[in-house]
Amino acid sequence: MNLVTPAEHPFAAFVRILGKGKRGARDMTREEAREAMGMLLDGKVEDTQLGAFLMLLRHKEESAEELAGFTEALRERLDAPPIAVDLDWPSYAGKKRHLPWFLLAIKALAASGVRIHLHGGGAHTAGRLYTEQLLGSLEIPLCQSWDEVGKALDTHNLAFSPLGTWAPLLQRMIDLRNTLGLRSPIHSLARLLNPLGAQCIMQSIFHPGYQAVHREASRLLSDTAIVIKGEGGEIEVNPDGSSHLYGTAGGENWDEEWPALSAQRHVKPLSLEPEHLVAVWSGAAHDAYGELAILSTIALALRAQGMEREQALENARSIWADRQPSI
Repeated sequence: MNLVTPAEHPFAAFVRILGKGKRGARDMTREEAREAMGMLLDGKVEDTQLGAFLMLLRHKEESAEELAGFTEALRERLDAPPIAVDLDWPSYAGKKRHLPWFLLAIKALAASGVRIHLHGGGAHTAGRLYTEQLLGSLEIPLCQSWDEVGKALDTHNLAFSPLGTWAPLLQRMIDLRNTLGLRSPIHSLARLLNPLGAQCIMQSIFHPGYQAVHREASRLLSDTAIVIKGEGGEIEVNPDGSSHLYGTAGGENWDEEWPALSAQRHVKPLSLEPEHLVAVWSGAAHDAYGELAILSTIALALRAQGMEREQALENARSIWADRQPSI
């Protein structure tokens, strides 16, 4: 029998903020979120607390202030050298309805001179096709250090770095998906991190309502960002429907509606064949849906760099036509 009251763990206060019932629970402040994430990243939290914190946060739904505080905690702990990047491109969702056409858009943009840092958290959900599984066939450089990222960007204008190489504890939280049975808020947070301070952050948030929250988090962080509801959760414009752009730059928010590029919806493929991506890139095959998705996504990236939509679409066609077709 323990007759001495044990001291409360310092992290317990943050679990209590989120889990104190319908009337007692509340959002964390930005400062509280920064401190809580700092403890998580510094390994000062018990596993039981980690699971409880992530699931309570998911149930409550994270606020813009919490996301901003979490992001600040990660950025304070990164030891990244100064590397020039035009676009930060998170890829954490995976695709299940359509092929990841955004990867061909990225390759074409990089060939045109746009420096892109692509990053992801691995294959964590069955039945999805992930960027990491296609790096080899599409010849996208896989980088295990910031030095490799810098060299790849200087050589190819494109680099992919796994989250686990620069934020291993965040990767561990993502990997808890199959233990907890649900995705944690880290999947959402990863879109905001922008570890190299790119000029603009591209973000895709699938669930309605979260797009504005992420845009506000980026504004709080003084970042430039474009947030869309991308196809399948990836940064890919669906040409069969309208797209709402949630933008922020210089502390000011803006919104823009893009109409569908296609007059009618395309039939979803029966299966996802990665070889088809290579064939379309090389010109050996064509794909009506895929090529419209590529053009729309290239245009989105150009819009992120300040170009208006019609000019962006015109330039996107030139960028796609001028690509080097060999992988």
